[in-house]
Amino acid sequence: MSASKRQSADSPSDNSVQHGGKQKVNRKSEENHHEDRIDRKGAPKGDAVDGKVRNANVMSANKAQILSMQKFGLRDNMIKSQLLIREDSYTYIKNFKFFVGTYNVNGQAPKESLHQWLSCDPEPPDVYFVGFQELDLSKEAFIFNDSPREEDWLKAVSDCLHPGGSYAKIKLVRLVGIMLIMYVKKELAEHISEVETETVGTGIMGRMGNKGGVAVRFQFHNTTICIVTSHLAAHIEEYERRNQDYKEICSRMQFHQSDPALPPYTVMKHDVIIWLGDLNYRITTNVDVEKVKKLIDDKEFDILLKYDQLSQQMEKQNVFEGFTEGKITFQPTYKYDPGSDNWDTSEKCRAPAWCDRVLWKGKTIQQLQYRSHMSLKTSDHKPVSSLFDIGIKVVNDELYKKTLEEIVRSIDKMENDSIPSVTLSQNEFHFKNVKFMQLQTQTLTIHNDGQVPCQFEFINKLEETSFCRDWLNVSPPKGFLLEGTDLEINLEVFVNKSTATQLNLGDEKIEDILILHLDRGKDFFVAISGNYCPSCFGTSLPALCYMKEPIQDMPAETIREMCLRPLQLNEFSDLEEKPLDIPKEIWMMVDHLYRNSSQQEDLFQQPGLRSEFEEIRDCLDTGMLDTLPGSTHSVAEALLLFLEALPEPVVCYSFYQECLDCCTNLQAAQQIICRLPQCHQNVFKYLTAFLRELLGNASRNNLDEHMLGSLFGGLLLRPPPSSPKPDIMAKKKAQDFIKLFLVMEQDLH
Repeated sequence: MSASKRQSADSPSDNSVQHGGKQKVNRKSEENHHEDRIDRKGAPKGDAVDGKVRNANVMSANKAQILSMQKFGLRDNMIKSQLLIREDSYTYIKNFKFFVGTYNVNGQAPKESLHQWLSCDPEPPDVYFVGFQELDLSKEAFIFNDSPREEDWLKAVSDCLHPGGSYAKIKLVRLVGIMLIMYVKKELAEHISEVETETVGTGIMGRMGNKGGVAVRFQFHNTTICIVTSHLAAHIEEYERRNQDYKEICSRMQFHQSDPALPPYTVMKHDVIIWLGDLNYRITTNVDVEKVKKLIDDKEFDILLKYDQLSQQMEKQNVFEGFTEGKITFQPTYKYDPGSDNWDTSEKCRAPAWCDRVLWKGKTIQQLQYRSHMSLKTSDHKPVSSLFDIGIKVVNDELYKKTLEEIVRSIDKMENDSIPSVTLSQNEFHFKNVKFMQLQTQTLTIHNDGQVPCQFEFINKLEETSFCRDWLNVSPPKGFLLEGTDLEINLEVFVNKSTATQLNLGDEKIEDILILHLDRGKDFFVAISGNYCPSCFGTSLPALCYMKEPIQDMPAETIREMCLRPLQLNEFSDLEEKPLDIPKEIWMMVDHLYRNSSQQEDLFQQPGLRSEFEEIRDCLDTGMLDTLPGSTHSVAEALLLFLEALPEPVVCYSFYQECLDCCTNLQAAQQIICRLPQCHQNVFKYLTAFLRELLGNASRNNLDEHMLGSLFGGLLLRPPPSSPKPDIMAKKKAQDFIKLFLVMEQDLH
């Protein structure tokens, strides 16, 4: 299932304006869906909010950035660069109050007023950012990313903003249960521009949105700001997974510019960054629960914070490097019995922890308040808020005009003096032993050794639609250098489900030539080479059934011959040696899960570690170990990634529509499965039998047929590549088709 997002922008004049605690609602929203960060292409998302929030090309407050628009070339990028360098000469600092709040609401609907959280300061803030986690814990929200709780909590927040201010809702973005709402004072809305939102799911398969982050970035006067709210991996022992979630959000969270040819903004490319949410870091197991509670009772927070995982990981620079957190003077915000201030008395008896945090990065930021709000009792968490005083760069129009004129005169003279010239650090790059879903990065450095600024761009080769292969990412693909400066270009090789099959076949190789074009200068050629290690990931089921040995023990010609055998219903009947009934790789993963994980809580819902997936992949591809390494969650995720990467799904493409049409008819569904090629039949029966075994332990593993039907429906049953992406109705039918085989006791005959 793809990670989806919901976002909306409303007019400050009539759609979501807060007047002394009263709200007029006339909601407009837009919903966007995307598979993941690799495939998504940016579309212009500047919001016209009744003439108040506008795009940069009409905003005087955004003069320094206006020149990044596509119609401008080298000369105007030179002007833009000089404007940024001399920004201090035409801007001044003005301070604004930012209220930042985070609340994990444990799937509950609003039951009490939020005034004591959102309106706790004497003076109204200028800007609000309100983040939520676990907005909705229902299976429907997890599967289809749709929830009535969004409207419920939006209204609860809007009704409780500070009565001393009149606020406009600028943006709302949600990913399953993670939501962020941005408000500004109505009179400040015209100074907000370039508003963009993005979501990153870090749940199972790196996409599911039960964990992850959502963000809004924008420009306030001449200061760029990014606000992220996240919900990181749970459980006390999973601090490494939380670190990984943070790094994935940072690397995958990309905000596309109005010119799609320009490189996207990342979280860290902003003047001000504020990160809030349920970060889920706990108190280490070195301290027992009773001692933790005793230290809390004695207000010995400084002692207890020495055992706080986030503090420890930040000190080791494993996570949130360069961020600051204010001094914590409030007791842990998790875990309470809902409706009370009592620590958790459930069977699990979770230890108290500061799960809910606010951190920041940037200059001219002063934290005025950092507190929890014990009076709110709806959830098993307590909300947290922080009040910031942030210095914002404001443009002086008269000084800006003077600076611009000086820059233009200087550039006029410069253009007549020289032509651009650069040198490259190297022009050949070799990537050794490239593996499925294992990123390799090398750096190309461009040095401007000329007398003038220069502009470069990687350009397409003749008769090709892209300047590089699909397995290669070049960032940034174009850029601008002042004289005497360097720019590092990341060359990233990453093989995923889209490219693995052709590399396994040998039809594609890790080979490419990049053409770097210098505006008003010459072209440079950069050679990319490497070797790919064949993998069972991205190899067809029939081919894997032919392979008695690990795929990396086989000659490339043999792999190709097995992969190219036609898929027929009687594909094995003429072979002297009977192939395997199912691929040994599927058997190893399923058998491991059956023996070790049938009662594992959150199986197929909690992701594993990337490092453990790589160990599992290598084990399957080389056969070097008899038992799979890694946690059960990592093995479960490896199984899902394996099924997702199959070039032909378990239920063949040609049967897709028939399956949807008979999604409520078990007999007709059984007949379709019996028409599949034999190895596909065997795998389908084997997997659904395993899933029925898991459901037999539902009281312990918390699985149900709806979640498994949705997850495996999107993997075993996929539309042909040429078809449109399935809509919600098609996803529901695929779920129902798989559920037929999970809730019925009959076996296929």
